[in-house]
Amino acid sequence: MTLTIAGLQHDGVPGDVDANLRILSRAAREAVDRGARVLVTPEMFITGYNIGDRLAPLATPDLVDRVARIAVDSGIAVVAGFPEPVGDGAIANSLVVVDSDGAELLRYRKTHLFGELDRGLFVAGDALPEPIEIDGVTISVLICYDVEFPETVRAAALGSVDVVIVPTAQMEPFAHIAERLIPVRAWENQLHVVYVNRVGSEGDLTYVGRSSIVGPDGVVIDSLGADGTGLLIATIDPEATRRARQENPYLADRRTDLY
Repeated sequence: MTLTIAGLQHDGVPGDVDANLRILSRAAREAVDRGARVLVTPEMFITGYNIGDRLAPLATPDLVDRVARIAVDSGIAVVAGFPEPVGDGAIANSLVVVDSDGAELLRYRKTHLFGELDRGLFVAGDALPEPIEIDGVTISVLICYDVEFPETVRAAALGSVDVVIVPTAQMEPFAHIAERLIPVRAWENQLHVVYVNRVGSEGDLTYVGRSSIVGPDGVVIDSLGADGTGLLIATIDPEATRRARQENPYLADRRTDLY
């Protein structure tokens, strides 16, 4: 089995949930037309990310249901970034994976908060996700800064994951993360990485785009540039993961007795 995944690189409309859901719906239909079974949005796409005090009123429990309706109407699984209310006024920087029948497969809260921006808006999650399967392909997820810690992707690799999906809101001056670190994460763990970023500006942030889907050999399969909006798309083949782990046996050759 293989799984075709599309990523939506976009600037979104900060603070406008209805507009962002319309963008998501159009992208879902296009992704289906191009043969994708999964569509991935950037980090916090449903509301906007760097929107300060406007965020809390938008963090409502119905956001996941609205994403699920788009998934059902379009016939595609969706990975969407959104603010999740977690009690006592606190908000988590979360993503949800809903299947094409609207069933929630996974909900994950960002575990590694980046700087004062994240810490001022969100509470951290306290667990890495358990892998899920779609069409026989094993999937894990992270959010933005999470992927910059080698331990997080290594944990996924040790769980026999074929692909790590990473919604992100990577900003200047960190384009080197998108350009250089993401292929390394794929290579050193022999898995696919789907890294889906924002573009444009939001508040005092300028996003760097450069979304990519990278194979387990570290080779970029599809990508978008610094400015453009649209879909990137690639087919994830578990056989490619298996071959990569035979050809590059980092996981098997680790000396865990030393570390």
